[in-house]
Amino acid sequence: MSESATVSRSVPLADGELSLQWSELTHRGRRREINQDAVLTLYPLFVVADGMGGHIGGEIASASAVDRLRAVAEKGDVSPKTIEKALARAVADIAGHPEATDEGTGTTVTGVYLDTTTPEPTWVTLNIGDSRVYLFRDGGLAQVTTDHSVVQELMAAGRLTPEEAENHPYGNVITRAVGPSDGVAPDYVRLDVVDGDRFVVCSDGLTKELTDYGILHFLLQHADPTDAADAMLEAALENGGRDNVTIVVLNVQRTVSSPTTD
Repeated sequence: MSESATVSRSVPLADGELSLQWSELTHRGRRREINQDAVLTLYPLFVVADGMGGHIGGEIASASAVDRLRAVAEKGDVSPKTIEKALARAVADIAGHPEATDEGTGTTVTGVYLDTTTPEPTWVTLNIGDSRVYLFRDGGLAQVTTDHSVVQELMAAGRLTPEEAENHPYGNVITRAVGPSDGVAPDYVRLDVVDGDRFVVCSDGLTKELTDYGILHFLLQHADPTDAADAMLEAALENGGRDNVTIVVLNVQRTVSSPTTD
C-alpha cells in the first residue's frame, strides 16, 4: 500500500553505532475530500502535522510547518530553539494567505528527533496539538506525548473516563495549535536511546480508528516499518477512515563497540 519503501541510516556514536530504519505514509481517508496532513522524515527529525481550517487553510498550515522544519533538518541543527523559530516562521506563512486562512486555521506539530550534541545521545519528542508519539519498548507501548485537547483536559480533571472520551462530542477540539491565535512552543520529552525501541508518530486519523492495543498488535506482527505502517493504515480504513491518516514508524538498533585491548 505504501508508495515509499523503508529507509535506513547508520549514525556513528562515541561508543558504537545506531542503525535507524523508518517509513512514512499519508492517506486522505474515506470521508475527507482533501488531505490536510503533512509529514517530514528527514534525519534527525521525524514529524507529523495535521492541519485544520476551512477550504485549503489546513493544508496550507501543515505544509508551512513541515516546510519550515525541513529547512532546520537539512541544516542538521535541530533543537528547541531552532524548532520554535521555524514554527514562528510558519505562523507568518499561514498569515500570508488571508484569502484561505483565518483565526481558526492551524496545525498540530508532533514528532521526535535525535539529539547527538551531548556525550550520551537522546531522543526528544515535541508536541503541539493531538497528534501523537508512541514508544514501543520491552514489548509494551506507551504514549509519550500528551494531547492538547478538551477531552484530555477533562480526563486529567477526573471528569471523563477514557471510555467516555472515545465518543465525546468535543473529541476533535484541540486547545493548542500552530496558527495565528496560538504560540509556537511545543512540549518536549527527553528519552534514552535504547536498542530495540520503535517509535510511531501519527495524526489522530489513526488513533480515532485504532486503539493503542491495535497499534501494539501491528508492531508485534510486523518488524519492518513499511509493513507495520501499511497494516495500521489498512485497519484504520477498514474501521471507517473518518479522517486523514498519517503514520511514521521508526526502528532503532544500537550496537556498542567492544573495548579494544593491547
